Amino acid sequence: MNEPIRNWAGNITYATKSVHTPRTVAEVQDIVRDARKARALGSRHSFNRIADTDEDLISLQHLNRVVSLDKAARTVTVEGGITYGQLCPLLDAEGFALHNLASLPHISVVGACTTATHGSGNTNMNLAAAVSSLEIVTASGEIVTLSRGEPDFEGAVVGLGGLGIVTRTTLDILPRFEVRQNVYVDLPFSQLVENFDALTSSAYSVSAFTHWRGDHVAQVWLKSLADAPHPGGDFFGARPADRPYHPIASIDPAPATEQMGVAGPWHERLPHFRMAFVPSAGAELQSEYFVPRTDAAAALQALRLIQDQIAPHLLVSEIRTIAADGFWMSPAYRQDSVAFHFTWKQDWAAVSKVLPVIEAQLNVFGTRPHWGKLFTMPGRDVEARYERLADFRELLRRTDPDGKFRNAFLDAYVF
Repeated sequence: MNEPIRNWAGNITYATKSVHTPRTVAEVQDIVRDARKARALGSRHSFNRIADTDEDLISLQHLNRVVSLDKAARTVTVEGGITYGQLCPLLDAEGFALHNLASLPHISVVGACTTATHGSGNTNMNLAAAVSSLEIVTASGEIVTLSRGEPDFEGAVVGLGGLGIVTRTTLDILPRFEVRQNVYVDLPFSQLVENFDALTSSAYSVSAFTHWRGDHVAQVWLKSLADAPHPGGDFFGARPADRPYHPIASIDPAPATEQMGVAGPWHERLPHFRMAFVPSAGAELQSEYFVPRTDAAAALQALRLIQDQIAPHLLVSEIRTIAADGFWMSPAYRQDSVAFHFTWKQDWAAVSKVLPVIEAQLNVFGTRPHWGKLFTMPGRDVEARYERLADFRELLRRTDPDGKFRNAFLDAYVF
């Protein structure tokens, strides 16, 4: 590449201009064999340097096909470069669905799973929970397949790019379903605190959007199964929206997925944004922190104490729940969680000062940061949150003994 390579938000310039775009798995193997250091480059929606290297980046953007659909087993096998926006309409047309989706369909399947990216819902695990097997090109250039039930599988799925280049993944699928989306505005903050579990269990997926100002939460988005009972006119003191909304109410809602209770395909309602639109110009920063769902009310109150420090730098904040999983490096490992997401104005000088304040407020709850977002917690604090981190470190040493896929990010938070 002749020009510097940046992430989607533009806040990260990768340390190399060497980007490979192989068209076959054999080419991936050759590139990996010849590389001294390498990292996979996905859709570039991470806000930190988890994907960075000063040597070889490998983009699988041309390896974006559906390999096979097993209707009897209810699985789909896809290449490592496919995005949810490419995959989901194809699945839907065949009568199938995934259990959940993130707010953006533009992200790659492998990138989302390897960083434990998630949707929402008290009973919905993160997107990696759909993975039943992985095909990985390891440091030697050999292909290794790991399947659910094998000893290293739960360490490999949320692998942070440390095991190699994931060239194929097999996902569990469900019969297709329809979802309707209803938005409520001006939820009293006290109701969110006092009725958190009831509120977040009121739909298949629930998101609360706040600006951490005043006594109200700006919006609550309910994504309900189409045949579920309607939530009604009053929602814990919030009123039904009389028009479609963008999560940031002042922005044109056209990029947002359809609302007003109109039922539609799962993949057109579970994300917040439509695939046909760029949801923003990318001029933003993002952070996200997970705490046990049992601590949701206390964590909400702790953050409210510092809302005057948060609000000036914020575009919007989203609160979601995620069910526990068994992946060693997942922020929801063995704990039902609530995630506090912050979309910031693109001013790192200011944001870098408020993140330690947020982390200090949430520290008592054992907060875990999202692997693809910005945080300032030192490595020793992050390590203390993961009981299987030592096992994960050993897994990386066994599969990549010379550290071909290691980078500064893994050195800081794993090694």
